[in-house]
Amino acid sequence: MGKKKRKYDKGASVGFLMALPTVLGLILLNIYPLCRTVYMSFFKSGAFGKWTFVGLDNYVTMFQSAGFWTVTKNTLLFMLLTVPVTVVLGLLIAVLLNQSINGKTAFRAIYFLPMVVAPAAVAMVWKWLLNSRYGLVDAILYFLFGIRPAWLSDTNLTMISMCVISIWSGMGYCIVIILSGLQSIGTTYYEAAKIDGANAVQRFISITF
Repeated sequence: MGKKKRKYDKGASVGFLMALPTVLGLILLNIYPLCRTVYMSFFKSGAFGKWTFVGLDNYVTMFQSAGFWTVTKNTLLFMLLTVPVTVVLGLLIAVLLNQSINGKTAFRAIYFLPMVVAPAAVAMVWKWLLNSRYGLVDAILYFLFGIRPAWLSDTNLTMISMCVISIWSGMGYCIVIILSGLQSIGTTYYEAAKIDGANAVQRFISITF
């Protein structure tokens, strides 16, 4: 009994040690800044680093600002346009990558690549692609249809541009997460469904989804 307990304690210690860098990073880079931001929201900054406690005045001003509600509306719209599309496309691509196809490892790496690229590099590439004067996307549209949309300056197109970039850059992570779940589904379920006469759509809805 004593040996088992010592083995468990050693294993738990190793586990805690391995998780420590992530936990510290989470505390220092996420939790503490969040708590600090909430604390500072009750103060007003002054000259020479002086802070004056103002209570809920900042929140009252924020909720009375038309700009705050515009930003909130745009944020909710951005979320509604990107999250469902990212998940649905991620699910469909993950299902395809889970099949027995040639080069699926390479395809997985390609789809996940945007997740490991620096956000600044992603921004610069898309800024070039969507440039209304010499961007590749506009060059193709101008060649085919004679139009040059201002993707990054037209207020009617900016939201669409940002949604496309967000879906492109975030879909790889979604694919990997869903793919790991798909690979945990035993093949016996699909084999049994085939024997029972279920077609591909029925197997997808009843088993995969």
